[in-house]
Amino acid sequence: MTDQALAPIESDHPGVTDLFAVLAYGEISAFYRLTEEAKLSPTLRGKIAVAKMAASEMRHFETLEAALSARGADAFDAMAPFVRALDAYHASTDPSTWLESMVKFYVGDGIAADFYTEIADSLPDDVANVVRDVLAETSHSEFVVEEVRSAVQTSRSERDRLTLWGRRLLGEAITQAQYVMAQRDELTELVLGSAGDLNGIAALFERMQDSHAKRMAVLGL
Repeated sequence: MTDQALAPIESDHPGVTDLFAVLAYGEISAFYRLTEEAKLSPTLRGKIAVAKMAASEMRHFETLEAALSARGADAFDAMAPFVRALDAYHASTDPSTWLESMVKFYVGDGIAADFYTEIADSLPDDVANVVRDVLAETSHSEFVVEEVRSAVQTSRSERDRLTLWGRRLLGEAITQAQYVMAQRDELTELVLGSAGDLNGIAALFERMQDSHAKRMAVLGL
């Protein structure tokens, strides 16, 4: 690892704006996605739980919008380079059932959170605090765990199907993370600076896979 790779990342690094922007588009995408997926819930309890999740995503978007504005960036212009990549990910992992949507929320979004939270660990506190704040898991996750565990405990076929779905989410999420990094040189530089080098990136993806396995186990998959 070079001395340059070990140099601390400053708050004014241009990649920070890209990081906030990709997170912002991820949050607003999640808001709209959850709003639609609430319709899949077979119960009123489920609809309300997902509506609360969506409201949380909107609050996170507003936090990032304010952070971008404080850096002198227009949120909509900043998000533009990442729209295509994130939309493609969601199109390729569009859930067809209520349980698939719940697994995607808990596992798929968790994979992305792991990626960006690890990057945050090497960022200045003022930047890292924003990232951690918008990626923090909420109590709504408990509802997802209850829904999925209950279903897979009573149906072997449902468990097998959702296990395959979880594996697909992992593959698509890692591919998407790599593609997103490639969209902007500044973001690539930020991620490499956080990880140290390409070996560090590989180790990061391995840790993401370990966390994914743990989340799947929590769901009973």
